[in-house]
Amino acid sequence: MTAESVRTPLVRGLPVLGNALRMAKNPARFFVDCYREHGAVFRVRMLGREHAVLAGAEAAEFLGTQEGRDSLRSKEFFRGLVDEYGATRTLPGEDGASHKELRDIMRRGYSREAIADRLDEVVAITDRNIDRVWQPGRPVPVLRSMQSLVTDQLGELLTGASRPEYVNDIRIATMYLLNVLVTRSRPRVLLRDPRYRRAKTRVLQLSQEMIDDRSRAEAGAKPAVLIDDLMRANRERPEAMPDSDLMISVTGPYVAGLDTVANTMSAFVYAVLKHPDVLERVRAEADDLFAKGSITEKDLRGIPAIRGALMETMRLYPIAVVQMRTATRDFAFQGHRIAAGETLYIGTTVPHFLDEFFPDPERFDIDRYEKPRAEHLRAGAYSPYGRGQHVCLGKTLADVQMLVTTARLFHRLDLRLDPPGYELKMKTTPTPGPSLNFRVRVAGLRN
Repeated sequence: MTAESVRTPLVRGLPVLGNALRMAKNPARFFVDCYREHGAVFRVRMLGREHAVLAGAEAAEFLGTQEGRDSLRSKEFFRGLVDEYGATRTLPGEDGASHKELRDIMRRGYSREAIADRLDEVVAITDRNIDRVWQPGRPVPVLRSMQSLVTDQLGELLTGASRPEYVNDIRIATMYLLNVLVTRSRPRVLLRDPRYRRAKTRVLQLSQEMIDDRSRAEAGAKPAVLIDDLMRANRERPEAMPDSDLMISVTGPYVAGLDTVANTMSAFVYAVLKHPDVLERVRAEADDLFAKGSITEKDLRGIPAIRGALMETMRLYPIAVVQMRTATRDFAFQGHRIAAGETLYIGTTVPHFLDEFFPDPERFDIDRYEKPRAEHLRAGAYSPYGRGQHVCLGKTLADVQMLVTTARLFHRLDLRLDPPGYELKMKTTPTPGPSLNFRVRVAGLRN
């Protein structure tokens, strides 16, 4: 049978809307259900437009191959964002040599080494936020609080200064940009909304403040690896990092972390509190971790329950449910023909919910990741940070940040779900994560 003779199934949907409502309600579940019914290749309709979907472990592995790199690109999905901010390119929207050049400039700033010897600062910033927001007897809106905490951490550690007054502006700008210009799930007219226009102006103001402040920083100032590397590239290789691209790049940690890291840590809090046996193990490890005071990266190797709970959170509550690409050429995948110019969804997290990879996949099981089980190591099984050349550049930094922060929260605080039997509700835009109404109550201080 030739590639052209295989008929790719079209997922049943509503007139005009197609599959938009099902996808919006629960994107992870939607792609899993479609994979189970149709296999690794199918087509969906979104608001009158048809898109091919490559899903499952097969698709995750394909992204890492030379054929995958040659057949797919990401430029179209981020072109609108680049144009909106007057830049020439941005890391997620570039492929090939251009993408590698930008990754090389930013690699050190987004690596675990950027904060590995500053874990006590991560703890101090976390404590500062706990003391300000997580007060005994008070209900705490978890996602909003995590967004403020993450912005505080990334601002101080990667750019040299914390700027909490810009948190809401970053959140609004990110929401509009992703919904309108990247996923295109909302009409472009929304970019005229005064709330977005103000937020965009404020984010550009933040960018300029960060650059100006770092330019004036005296010798001996606290390190800020990412912004220092970006500004060095701007000075020494302006063709690679022109002024316009520097402006958008310096706020990258905020945009990258505000919704993603904050979503994951919020889901972690819910999942741990929902499982008393896990809560007991997490508390015990957290207490041991901080018993001696100062911590090092080596100490993080001794918290398998916390690490397992974090990995299981990323499996069950993935942020990067799919990756969006455009076909650069005609190619065949699993016997199905994909035409040059087609827009595709790549369902890399589908295996997260398949029994053949993770037995009893709906169960929160933090021991899946230790040997001999190591279920995540099967080919194509586990993709919390995406796949291929666009795998999240900051994944190792985020791992360290989330491990330290969540351990500190459970070491210091006695947290309870509010109300006690709360069942997590999810938002899906701009990225999937716990809804804004998810709250916990601080029953008391533990340490």
